[in-house]
Amino acid sequence: MMTSQPFGAMSAAEIHAGLAAREFSAAEMTASMLDRIQREDGRVHAFLEVTEEAARAQAAHIDDAIAGGAFDAMGPLAGVPVAYKDNMNMTGTHTTCSSNMLQSYVSPYTSTPVQRTLDAGMVPLGKLNMDEFAFGSSTETSAFGPTYNPWDVARVPGGSSGGSAAAVAAGLVPLSLGSDTGGSIRQPAAFCGVVGVKPTYGVVSRYGIVAFGSSLDQVGPFARSVADAARLLNAISGHDVLDCTSQAVETDFAANLDAGVRGMRVGVVPAFMGAQGLASEVKAKVEEAAAKLEAQGAELVEVELPNAAAAMSAYYVLGPCEAFSNLARFDSVRYGYCDPGHSDLGSQYEASRAKGFGDEARRRIMLGSYLLSAGVYEQYYYPAQQIRTLITKDYNDAFQKVDCILAPVAPRTAFRFGEMTDPTEMYLSDMFTISINIAGNGGMSMPVGLGADTHLPVGVQLISPAFKDESMFRAAAALEQEYGCAPVAPDFAPKGGDVA
Repeated sequence: MMTSQPFGAMSAAEIHAGLAAREFSAAEMTASMLDRIQREDGRVHAFLEVTEEAARAQAAHIDDAIAGGAFDAMGPLAGVPVAYKDNMNMTGTHTTCSSNMLQSYVSPYTSTPVQRTLDAGMVPLGKLNMDEFAFGSSTETSAFGPTYNPWDVARVPGGSSGGSAAAVAAGLVPLSLGSDTGGSIRQPAAFCGVVGVKPTYGVVSRYGIVAFGSSLDQVGPFARSVADAARLLNAISGHDVLDCTSQAVETDFAANLDAGVRGMRVGVVPAFMGAQGLASEVKAKVEEAAAKLEAQGAELVEVELPNAAAAMSAYYVLGPCEAFSNLARFDSVRYGYCDPGHSDLGSQYEASRAKGFGDEARRRIMLGSYLLSAGVYEQYYYPAQQIRTLITKDYNDAFQKVDCILAPVAPRTAFRFGEMTDPTEMYLSDMFTISINIAGNGGMSMPVGLGADTHLPVGVQLISPAFKDESMFRAAAALEQEYGCAPVAPDFAPKGGDVA
C-alpha cells in the first residue's frame, strides 16, 4: 500500500517508520524515488550515476527482512535511501571525482563509509556531482557540468559537495554523504538550506575516499533534520582497521537532541562577526540564532581566536601540498586518463595530466609542487604547520570556556554562476570554515531561514571541541525547535498526487 505523503518530502525517520508499519514497501518507495530522480534531476544535475540495480536489490532485501520479522533489528536507517559524493568508492560504480582524469574508472572495492551505510540497510541511489577532486566552492569545476541550486537554479549550490547538498534540498534523496576539507560540507549545506556535518577528524574512516588533503579531509552527512544527520553519523562513525587515523568513537550523536541548551555556554567570536565581507543579512541571522539560544537558557560568551585570521594562508599551503602528493598517483599508467599516440613516457605523462585535469586542479598541483620544492618548503610549509599548532591551541583555549561556538558558515548566500572569476575571491567563500579543518574540530551548518535581502537560505555554523560533537548537535537541535526542519526547496516540493 502506498503512502499518501510524497516520499520526496519525507524524512529518513518517516520513511523508516512507514516501512516498519508496512504503509508501503521498500520496492515501492525505491521505484518512486528513482522515478523522481529521472523526472527532476535534469533541473539540478546532482547525480552523475544512478545505481538503480543496487538500489532495487537492497530494497528487495529490506522487504524480505520485513516479511521475515527481522526489520526491527536492522536499525533506524534500514530502508532509507542515500547517495554519495563521487569521490567515494563503491564496487561496480564509476568514481570519477568529477574529473576527466577518472572518467572511465570503475571502483573495484567499496569505501568504509559507503559500506557502513549498506550494512545499516540503506538503499544506495547513486553518485553525486562535485567540484573536480573537491577543488572548489561552487561545483563549477566539475568536468561534467555544474550542479544547480534548487532554491534558485541561476545560482551555485556551493562546493565541493554541491551535488550532495542539492540532492537533499531538492528532495531527490533524504540523506547523502559528502566530504569536507575546508568547508565542503558546511558551505553547500548553508547555500542549499540543509543540515551538513563535518565531524571531528578521525570520527569517520577515510578508507576508500579519493584523497585531497589527507590531514584535513573528513566525511559527513547531509540531511533535512538534525536527528537524521545524527543517525547517519552514528552509522558511519567509529574505528576502522583500514584507516589508522580513525578513532574508536562510541558516541550516540542522537542521544541528547531533546536536552535543550539550558546551562550550555555558547561562544561567539567578535572577529568573525566583524569580518570584512560578511553580508549584513548573514550577520543578522547569526545574531538572531544567538538570541534564540540565549532565550532558551544558553549563556553567550565572547571568545577570541587570535590566529584564525591566518587560517586561510596556512590552508592554501597545507592543502595544495597534500593535494600535489595525493594526485601524483594519477600518472596515466596506474590510474587515470592516458593520452594516446606518445612514444616516450615523459610526453605521455605531460599530455595525459594536462588534458585529464581541469584548470583548478592544475593550479593546485602546480602550487603544491612549488611549495614543496627545495628552498621554498622551509619558507612556507614549516610556518604553515606552526600556524596550525597555534590555531589548534586557540580552539582548545576557547573550549575551556564554552561548550560550543556559534559562527557564520559563509560570508554571503549563494552567488550566481560565473559571478566569481577570481580564484582568490572564490577561496574566501570558506573564510569561516577552514580553521575548523586545520584544528580538526567538529563543525556543522544548521539552516536558519532565508536572508532578508536575497531571500535565499542562510546557515549558521556550530563548532564543537574535538570528539565532543554531541555538543553541537544538541545546540543545533535547539535551533531546529525554533526554525523547524529544512524544507524541500519550493520549486521542487512534491505536489499533491506526486508520490515521489
